[in-house]
Amino acid sequence: MVRSMSRWLPWLAILMMTGCATSLPDSARGRFEARAVKVDGQTAYYQVFIPAGLSARSPGEQTPAASNVPVVLFLHGSGERGADGVKQTYSGLGPYLREHPDFPALVVFPQAPRHSEWSGRNNRMAVAALDATIAEFGADPARQYLTGMSMGGYGSWNIALDDPRRFAAIVPVCGAVLAPRAKRPTLFVEQVAQEADPYTVIAKRLQHTPIWIFHGALDDVVPPDDDRRLHAAFQNATARDVRYTEYPEGNHNAWDATYADPAMWEWLFAQKR
Repeated sequence: MVRSMSRWLPWLAILMMTGCATSLPDSARGRFEARAVKVDGQTAYYQVFIPAGLSARSPGEQTPAASNVPVVLFLHGSGERGADGVKQTYSGLGPYLREHPDFPALVVFPQAPRHSEWSGRNNRMAVAALDATIAEFGADPARQYLTGMSMGGYGSWNIALDDPRRFAAIVPVCGAVLAPRAKRPTLFVEQVAQEADPYTVIAKRLQHTPIWIFHGALDDVVPPDDDRRLHAAFQNATARDVRYTEYPEGNHNAWDATYADPAMWEWLFAQKR
């Protein structure tokens, strides 16, 4: 169930040694490109980060252009909602990719409309964008990964619960299960909202999915209590591989440290369905 990292270790070594990739030639740089997908009769715009040297499959091509390339679905937070199809790349994982354009995976950046959550049509749109990216670039369906921050952390649980066998691993960052405060009552993991013990239900449904949860101990926007309870529930469920990292001095922005952690990426890319 674990794939060798030998193909990607040279790139990861560069990241760790240099901290960025500003000296890389253009041929070794990834790029962002705009895409659109229609869901429920409406068009949604999203971005795709395309690794260096990767191109779309030719029309009618039967063999994937690069069937071993992993793909990451990234869900943004509340501040990146909108309809421009770009804003979601400027917080969280997007800035990391601009600093490390030698990143060895496709990354899909859907965008939720203003005043909405990662639920319902938005989730269907995110998955449709992921499916379209896999088809266009021939990504490895056994190496699909899911991560999100804040509102996107909630969304990671929502989307993973929709299809517990789809993702090779998920990385929820500073998310939770229940609404974090009264003025945001619509932010919660909807599939388990009516459960007496939503943490145990999530742990049982996703116990076979490798998960690494990240949170700041001092988070006063989405407190870490739910993530602590989730981790305990996964431990009680004897889950396959569920980790929890809490930054002792971290507040709500746990994403910068998480996405800059080479150990997280090495672990993530080693997982395979």
